Amino acid sequence: MTTFLEHVCNNQGMADKQEFSDCCNINNKARLKCFLLYKKDDTEYSDVFQIPNLEQICDVDKENQASVKERYIYETSRKHPFLYGPTILTMSACYETAIRSCCQEENKTECFQIKLEPIRKYVREISLRHHHLCEIGIKFNHKVSKAVELVLLTKKQPKANFSEIAKLAGDVKNLHQTCCEGDVVACVLGRSQLMNDTCSKQSALSSKITPCCALSVPFRGECIINSENDDKPDLSSLPLSRFTEDRFVCKQFIDKQDDLLPEFLYEYSRRHSELALSVILRVYTVYQNLLGKCCKLENPLECYSHGKEMFQRVVGESHERIKNHCDLREKLGDANFHDRLIILYTKKVPQLSAQELVTFTKNMAAAATKCCPLRDEQRFVCMEDSAKLILGALCRRHEAEPINAGVGHCCEDSYAFRKPCFDDLQVDRTYISPPLSCDQVISLKEDLCKAREEQFQTEKQKLLSNLVKQKPRATEMQVQLIIADFAHLVETCCQAEESEMCFRGEGSKLIEKCQSLLGHK
Repeated sequence: MTTFLEHVCNNQGMADKQEFSDCCNINNKARLKCFLLYKKDDTEYSDVFQIPNLEQICDVDKENQASVKERYIYETSRKHPFLYGPTILTMSACYETAIRSCCQEENKTECFQIKLEPIRKYVREISLRHHHLCEIGIKFNHKVSKAVELVLLTKKQPKANFSEIAKLAGDVKNLHQTCCEGDVVACVLGRSQLMNDTCSKQSALSSKITPCCALSVPFRGECIINSENDDKPDLSSLPLSRFTEDRFVCKQFIDKQDDLLPEFLYEYSRRHSELALSVILRVYTVYQNLLGKCCKLENPLECYSHGKEMFQRVVGESHERIKNHCDLREKLGDANFHDRLIILYTKKVPQLSAQELVTFTKNMAAAATKCCPLRDEQRFVCMEDSAKLILGALCRRHEAEPINAGVGHCCEDSYAFRKPCFDDLQVDRTYISPPLSCDQVISLKEDLCKAREEQFQTEKQKLLSNLVKQKPRATEMQVQLIIADFAHLVETCCQAEESEMCFRGEGSKLIEKCQSLLGHK
């Protein structure tokens, strides 16, 4: 990696770029961190490079199979810079297989659509997860990163003993760090070695990875990572109560905290594989804080013996939040639920642009649409899992350009309690919106008539957000009346012979209603 960065800095064309020159002027260790700060997703790139002519790509594949695969690797790498190298290589092999298969078909277009969409979808989703894991490693200490891996590995391999899981968690954490730093060769070699080690111990780790270990190297790693959780072992002879009822807990906590806490996390995770990662980490954090408080008292046992009830409360509260969220969606319907989220988060984070707020809440609403219809435990895991990625993206936005103190606190204070913190975030009363007149807030142009339905919905939602910014104390009904009138006006004028004249004439009435709401004359 040092050699590569030296090459970049010695390349006149690259080094002349402002961000590169800043990094090239500092020493090697800090130089890598500097370059990584400029690494960001570019949403302007397509998910995979577009195929302008299907017959042409099939001809290219016949002549030079490597060029199609290499182009895919190149385009995917720049579209998804946080996607780990081994995953890119695996998906390039899948892509190559799809190309060869479809080039034999009569209806190539349909074949490409069917076979490439799952690849696109997987790449999008796993890229978000890799980006999120890199964020955890940067923002929080190594104990948080290792705790995350320990939970995930224990849930997947509950029959494996603690020492195996603890070692594996450390190895995976270190591999994530290597991959996040962009050392692709070390990342690929490290993943391969880790998967070989895992397969050599498959009888001690999990019965579910046997089919994966029979696969060739490009596919083995992704298969193991995505394998289902192994069956739970019988743990009735090893009650969890020893962590809250044993009188020697504080001695272990004081003398060997780095052994006791991971072991508790391991034992709790293997008994509760149905719980989401975030919920298990909340229980772990509560236990750590409980011992930190109780072990300073004269009678610590009496204090920490209430741990079991506290754990149940954490799980119950986490589930109750999601239940209320899903109940609200069911009551309002998808469209009104999204509008409610826009109003709620515009008040919490008004510093975001209307477009950013619409996109952020759209992701939250989509998560609810996907997760809420699932059965209870699946619903809770799905919602927690989606929330951590959505909020992780918001926190990266805050890191790039600070939003407000409340967001900063939720992003930086506790990874485990990030979602409850955002749930409880209050209206930002320090925010003063730049004063806008109603004709600045409401855009009435003939272009609206050419907008697709989705674009028009976005315009309505941006208007909703901007109205709330201007008048945060207005009731939901007041702002929704303006939105309804806006939608009706657009529908009416777009059907009129002279749309522009209609917008000018009828639009003035809507502007008057808006001025009345905002208190403008």
